[in-house]
Order: sequence, then structure tokens, then C-alpha cells
Amino acid sequence: MNKLRILHLEDDLIDAELIQLMLVKNGLECEILLAKTHSEYLAALDEGNFDLILSDSSVPGFSGQAAFETAQQKCPGVPFILVSATVNDREAAVYLDRGALDYISKNQLWRLVPTVRRAVTGGMTQQRSQNDLERYNLAMKQLVKVVQELSLARSLDEITAIVRVAARELTGADGATFVLREEDMCYYAEENAIRPLWKGKRFPINVCIGGWCMRHKQQVIIEDVYGDERIPYEAYYPTFIKSLVMVPIRKEAPIGAIGNYWATPHQPTPEEVELIQALADTTSVAMENVQVYNELEQRVRDRTAELEAANQKLEAFAYTLSHDLRSPLAAIDGYSTLLLNEYGSKIDEQAKLYFSRMCLAAERMNNQIEHMLSLHQLSRVEIQPQKVNLSNIAQEILAHLKASEPNRQVETTIQEELTAYGDPVLLRVVLENLLSNAWKYTSQRQKAQIEFGAMPKSNSSPTFYIRDNGAGFNMTYAQKLFRPFQRMHSQTEFSGTGVGLASVQRIIQKHGGNIWAEAAVDRGASFYFTLSEEQVQEGRR
Repeated sequence: MNKLRILHLEDDLIDAELIQLMLVKNGLECEILLAKTHSEYLAALDEGNFDLILSDSSVPGFSGQAAFETAQQKCPGVPFILVSATVNDREAAVYLDRGALDYISKNQLWRLVPTVRRAVTGGMTQQRSQNDLERYNLAMKQLVKVVQELSLARSLDEITAIVRVAARELTGADGATFVLREEDMCYYAEENAIRPLWKGKRFPINVCIGGWCMRHKQQVIIEDVYGDERIPYEAYYPTFIKSLVMVPIRKEAPIGAIGNYWATPHQPTPEEVELIQALADTTSVAMENVQVYNELEQRVRDRTAELEAANQKLEAFAYTLSHDLRSPLAAIDGYSTLLLNEYGSKIDEQAKLYFSRMCLAAERMNNQIEHMLSLHQLSRVEIQPQKVNLSNIAQEILAHLKASEPNRQVETTIQEELTAYGDPVLLRVVLENLLSNAWKYTSQRQKAQIEFGAMPKSNSSPTFYIRDNGAGFNMTYAQKLFRPFQRMHSQTEFSGTGVGLASVQRIIQKHGGNIWAEAAVDRGASFYFTLSEEQVQEGRR
């Protein structure tokens, strides 16, 4: 076959390269001119002299139908093959009715090479009799069904059961076998034949035709088994086999082979070999998928065991925090207070200061334990979602903060009727933490400003924000912001445990959203967060 000159309309360079590799690796010498745009395609057609045209269903501003009609006008008689992932059966039928050679899905590129061969060798379809054509079309439909079945197979036994039937029925052969490689042996795992062959037996790879096929990575087509030196005469003499085809499962490093046998002398047609090889290629993918699936299942089992162990450790840690640490801490705090109350008059001021600091440290540690336990419990809380009026919650929180410090001048702005779909208790925790932080970090401003609002919707989800003109922070350390016990300011400047924002992030993530911040030192901070109603609803199912 001379070198083919092919025009390919495709704007996806990865798909274009994959199709070119598919053609070249299957022995087709071709020069492919890639047209990525409408104008490049038209210019190439004007140049002409193509043996074949391949086209996607569309490129920007130019449909596959327009490409086909233009090709018919400028290059009449040149075979046109539609290669697309999006055209449905009805649209494909329209192309075929109007004269396109074939429609090939990008999910079934194994059909491309034999279709191209037929296109450039004078049209084998026209040479085939009507009965042969009907038989071939029926086999192709059956192959598509088999491909779908193999894609759903989750074990080697399922694959074997499917291949056992399909290998024989696709060509109407008198027998079929499914051979697997086991190191230096060929294992005849399954068969479907008019009389028993070698099911369940093993043979050295160098003494059987299945082994030859795998060792040489080649198809074997034998019209007369007794006239071919590769055939072990003693093994075949008791059988009905007169002719055969054997194809490898996976061309590189074959892992098996599929064979078809005939009881009378038979010259296997290229179409029959094509069907068996297509089945073998699909079987290879299915076997690799099963391996990956089994590995993933094992990883899931391992990961589940790891998570269960981690959860047990977390529960043990939470118990330690709640009981083993808090008990001695309570004793330290209690005895320190008792000493101050009963012996305060007998110790000097320096000693009193030491005891006060012990009590303060104990109280601070107890608060940290409380927040750690709260953070742990957040991961176990089940969301009870409903429509929540965030504006009303913000009003209540800020009213409480103002009542706690009535002498502060704080200008608050709350956008009205801001609603979200989520857990009302958890969303209140979010707003309490963010608004309390804004209140705390604006405490050194004579005229503090705090704002709660929402930005215009993006992808149907609004972005809420809480903004203040307080102390702010250095964005260089922003990656630490949501880590537990990480603080941007010292305890002497602003009190806190460093757990609040970590809790906020976990709640936001449980609602399928994100949270981030923008700030500058002494110029305030803005916290933004989103919530996903779809993911919240999905989490309930």
C-alpha cells in the first residue's frame, strides 16, 4: 500500500496525536495534514490530492456537517470518515445516508484502522456479498454489546464467561478457546466447541500454537493445521480442527490468546480476524481494569482499616483530653485557689502573683482542651440542613457583642435577607467566630467598622464576606490561618486559643464550600466563604 495522504480536521491536539499513532502503529504509512481551524481546512481542500478525510464533529465556528458538505464539493469521491465522541446514532445515520464512509466513536478507535484499509483498497464492502455484509454488521453489533459487557466485568471469571461465548459466535466458528499465560505455561482456561478440546489443561509455551502467538506477539492464521510446522501434530490429530486463527491478548507483552477453530478447511477472512483481534484487545483492557479495580478495592479496604484505627486513636485521645488531663488540671486549679483563699494572708505579694498565674494558666489550658474537644466533635456532627437567614443571625450576634461592651463605638453594616441552605446551628458557629474575631481585632480602633454582606453570585453560589478595619495580619503567614492553635497575634495583644478559624473551616467544608481571607497589617481583614447547597443535599442521601 502506498503512503496515504490524509486530511484531518481536529482542534484537540491530543486526540489528533492519538489517532495518528493508532494508524502508524498498525502499519499504515501515512502523511497527515492536521487542520485545526475552518480556514486551515478550506485551504487544505483547495490544495487537494488527498486519499482520505477524517473529521471531528465540529471545531470552533465550523460544524462536521459543513466540513462534510464542503469536502463533497471540493474533493468528490474522496472517502470521508467522521471520528467524534459526541455524535449520536441518529446524527451518524444522516452522515452515512449522505455518503460518508463511516462514523467511528473516539471510544472505539480500534475500528479506525480496518475502516481506513477498506477505504483505500477499493472498498471491500462493495465486494462483499449481501449475506456477508449482513453477517458482518450483525457481528459488529454483537461486538459492541460484548465490549459493553466486558467494561462492566469485575473479575476474571466474568471475563472468561463473556469471552467463551463471544469468541465463537462473532465468526460462527466451530470452536473457540481462551488461553492465559502462566509464566512458561499456557493455561487453556475456557473453551466453547462442537467437541471437547483442552479446557483446564496446561502446556509448555514453546510447544503450542497459543504459546507461539504470545511469544512472537503475532496473529496466527492457518488454513491447514497439518501443513504448518508450528502445529504440534500429536495434540491436534485427535481433534476436529482443520483451520484456525489465534490472536494475542495485548500486543506488547501478551498475557493470553484467543483462538477460533473450524472443522472443515477454512480461509479466515480479514474481517473475521479483525473481529477476533478486536475482542482480544477489549479483553486485554477488561483484564487490566479488573486488576486496577481489585487493587483499588484492596486500597479502599486498607484505607478503611487505617481510618478505623485513626478514629479509635482520636476517640482515645478525646477521652484522654476529657478525663485524664482535665482531672489533674482541675486539681491544680482547685488547690491553687484554695491556697490563695486560706493562706493568702501568710504569703507575700510575689507568691500571690505566682499562684494567680498558675490559676490563669490552668484556666487557659482548660479552655484549649474545651476547644480541641469541640473541634473533634465537629467532624462527627451530622448536618441537619434547612434554609437559614444569615442576616438575622448576624444581627443577633452583633447585638449581643454590643451589649457586652456598650461603651465601644462600632459601626456595623449587615446586608439584608442573606440566606443559605445548611445547618442553622453550625452556620451560627461560623458567624459567631468570624464576627467575634472582627469585634476583637477592632478593639483598638476609635471608630471600628464591621460589615457582613455577599458578593454577586458566581456559578449560582453567592460569596459571603465579613470585613473589618481592625489589626489585620501579614498575608505571608496566611497559610497558617486555619490550622488549629496557630495565631497571628500574641496572647498579650489579643486573647484566644487559635481554634476558632479551624472550626469555621471544617464547618464550611462540611457544607461543600471554601473559606479564604485577605488582609494587611493595621488595615483590617476580610474573610470570604461559600456554601454548596447541592453538596449539602448530596451528603444527606
